[in-house]
Amino acid sequence: MTKTTADIMVDALVQNGVDTVFGIPGAHSYELSDALARRSNDIRFIHTRHEQGAAYMAYGYAKSTGRPGVFTVVPGPGVLNAGAAMCTAYGGNAPVMCLTGNIMSHLIGQGRGQLHELPDQLATLKGLTKHADRIDHPGQAADKMATAFTEMLSGRQRPVAVEVPWDVFGQKGVAPQQGPAPRRHIAPDPDANARAAQMIAEAQNPMIMVGGGALDAAAEVLALARQIGAPVASHRSGKGIVSDDDPHAMNLIASYDYFRDCDLLIGIGSRLELQFMRWQWRPAGLKVIRIDIDPTEMVRLKPDLGLVGDAAEISAALSVALDGHQAPDRTAEFQEIKARARKASEQVQPQMGYLDAIRGALPRDGFFVEEVSQMGFTARFGFPVFSPRQYVTCAYQDNLGFGYNTALGVKVANPDKVVVSVSGDGGFMFGMQEMATAMQHGIGVIAVVFNNNAYGNVRRDQMTVFDGRLLGSDLTNPDFVALARSFGMAAERAETPAALAEALDKAIASGGPALIEVPVERGSETSPWTFLHPAPHG
Repeated sequence: MTKTTADIMVDALVQNGVDTVFGIPGAHSYELSDALARRSNDIRFIHTRHEQGAAYMAYGYAKSTGRPGVFTVVPGPGVLNAGAAMCTAYGGNAPVMCLTGNIMSHLIGQGRGQLHELPDQLATLKGLTKHADRIDHPGQAADKMATAFTEMLSGRQRPVAVEVPWDVFGQKGVAPQQGPAPRRHIAPDPDANARAAQMIAEAQNPMIMVGGGALDAAAEVLALARQIGAPVASHRSGKGIVSDDDPHAMNLIASYDYFRDCDLLIGIGSRLELQFMRWQWRPAGLKVIRIDIDPTEMVRLKPDLGLVGDAAEISAALSVALDGHQAPDRTAEFQEIKARARKASEQVQPQMGYLDAIRGALPRDGFFVEEVSQMGFTARFGFPVFSPRQYVTCAYQDNLGFGYNTALGVKVANPDKVVVSVSGDGGFMFGMQEMATAMQHGIGVIAVVFNNNAYGNVRRDQMTVFDGRLLGSDLTNPDFVALARSFGMAAERAETPAALAEALDKAIASGGPALIEVPVERGSETSPWTFLHPAPHG
């Protein structure tokens, strides 16, 4: 059977479990759009109002499920518009796939100034992704799509991209039989596991630090933590891997308190950002074990012992190797540390009051999507999370415009769950046009916009570090409630935590798209950075 390149690509999507594609159709990829239209029973297409929105929605879909998030945009400006989201997917270790076109194959590299031409689009994509390739003939389509899926899903998951010249999408070739793309497996080193088990058995005050690489290892990490009597710390990407209401879970405030006596740090799927970049202090004699599927991490931050492989597999192997080792019950000690941390965090107001209101209204299995803002920063230590993937973060990119768009992708992937997006006024306006997407496709995200009429963090730094010389940090905003209503969206204003809780209850009950604006006096927020960058232990 012969099929077009585009049809073979769509076959690959279906065979690899893709059920949703986000994007904006355009001339260079009309054949791909038509192939998707003819497979609408298999793949839902969500069209957005900006390419960045499409890519962020794919990211939200991927981060909240662990399944591939796929988007398609036009080449050139479309790819560049989606670039910020691909940076986020790279930093957040998300399996996101970009499908795009290019100019006519015989004109690539000629510099003739064709529609949407970039000097070297493939090189640009390679700089933003783990893997990028071009399909030059329909006979390559199946193999190159399979390779893209394998690269995206094997080892450290990160975004990939596939581009196709304008004239190649519609060319026909023999369509091979396709199945799910294989994943590569890294076998753990049993000798290294044995050495790690010995180091753990000898430790008096071990700590486990989890990151995004441990999202699928929750049960194994908790079993190991209980066995060795260790708290489990997290920052952003690791929140919820051990439920925050479990005695072994510690937020970044509590874990810093415990860290003063730590003698063994076990990093599982984590860059150890807290301990080696933010805390700026480590106890004497600290030893470090790293468990990571990416061997280059052992070079970036060299541990005393590195174990390369899957987090769940190695954690389970360590529990077996430590069979018979049972640490004393430290629940009371851990609870005391956590209580001190909670009391300390309550000084960060009004953020903690509003975050408590959101946590009280959000169902236990609901999703919280942060954004760079005073609420977002505070949520890293002040918002409890009970399961992996329920706290969706932009990882180390910390980019404005991430939150609302990503939340829409989370909701598409989890239609039966409540999804709350928390943004500042500055960040929300990077992607507010996607309220149209939410309304057109019935995507019931609840956007909570904290409006302090400023880029709050920039303004605080200008006031405190640069003698109050303000430049570009004060904002004049629209009426967000009126704006949302102009899209046909339910919207209201809440001026206290109690009013926010009531508004959230109403929005959750309705099930539809909603916006809640929370006015905050400019410059009134307590800085959360006391805890995000704490002073060294004395």
